[in-house]
Amino acid sequence: MAKEFPVPPVVFTPSTPTHRRHPAPGVGASPPPAFAPPRPSTSSAANPLPFMSFDVSAAAASSSSAPPLYAGPIGVGGSGASFEDEPPLLEELGINTRQIWRKTISILHPLRTADPSLHADADLSGPFLFLLSFGLFQLLAGKFHFGIVLGWVTVASLFLYFVFSMLSGGRRGDLDLYRCVSLVGYCMLPMVIFSAVSLFLPRGGGLIFGVGMAFVLWSTRVCTRLLAELASSGDEHRGLIAYACWLVYMLFSLLVIF
Repeated sequence: MAKEFPVPPVVFTPSTPTHRRHPAPGVGASPPPAFAPPRPSTSSAANPLPFMSFDVSAAAASSSSAPPLYAGPIGVGGSGASFEDEPPLLEELGINTRQIWRKTISILHPLRTADPSLHADADLSGPFLFLLSFGLFQLLAGKFHFGIVLGWVTVASLFLYFVFSMLSGGRRGDLDLYRCVSLVGYCMLPMVIFSAVSLFLPRGGGLIFGVGMAFVLWSTRVCTRLLAELASSGDEHRGLIAYACWLVYMLFSLLVIF
């Protein structure tokens, strides 16, 4: 059984609206003024950042009258040295282009003996340039051998250094592993020339084998003499050193031919 609860009636009394609509313009009242943000007063003590006016002409005059920040030559530590007194970039990197050119010329002449004293100051800039040229000529022939060339030169240098150490009985003179890598790299110059010449020779013929053998003998002769001169007891085993050098450069010639 449902119960009925008495609910008192709700009576809404009319009240004055809180928001009064403005009358239309021209009908009894004028429209409200446009909104304008208040500008802070410069004399107000409560405003710590008063409005600042900016004058373009005054700023240009002040910037033109200001002294330059730095007008002296560029130097290190205020010594007054300029860029003209700085050494060349290659010299700072330890790359002596004149020395590389002299070593190249000493090897380039097949009938003239190379100067061992010139190659006593070893470097790897010239050998890296020759190996890069060798790889580029091989790339023109359709062979990508950059990694193979770098790996073979490293192994060949270790092989020649080990062979020479065993033959000399520990008396290596001025020959160390760094100089051995430099000599093997510089003596790659005939192989670089052979790699360039092979681009114009027919493949599979006897001509390219004969030309390759000539360049192998050229590299073997130069490398053997330089290794023997830089070591104290190299003349005693010149034949064995020449055989080891011939094996090394024969591998590079076969890399060019096939």
